[in-house]
Amino acid sequence: MVLFFALLCLALAIAGATAFVIFWPLSLVHLRDRHPQIRASLGDAAFANPRALWWLLSMRYRDVRDAGFTGLATPAMISLSCIVFGLVMASLLWLWSVAFPEIGA
Repeated sequence: MVLFFALLCLALAIAGATAFVIFWPLSLVHLRDRHPQIRASLGDAAFANPRALWWLLSMRYRDVRDAGFTGLATPAMISLSCIVFGLVMASLLWLWSVAFPEIGA
């Protein structure tokens, strides 16, 4: 049963990755077109830049006073949170099933 929940958490991470691949590039294009100074501060490869991802995850994107951008960045932040949460929980549940095999069955 524990491994089943680990697989559900992994499915959550995959769903989050799907949404992230849709919303984060749209957010970056919006920044490129309307807020080039913020886009420049995130770096060239902002899609996979850890600093840019932390900027998104820590909700500092709300400092940009643009409803169109926050409308794109909020689902990207939620999906990135789903990825992180899903992977962490799947890993912890898998470790639990390895450490306590009698409970994991």
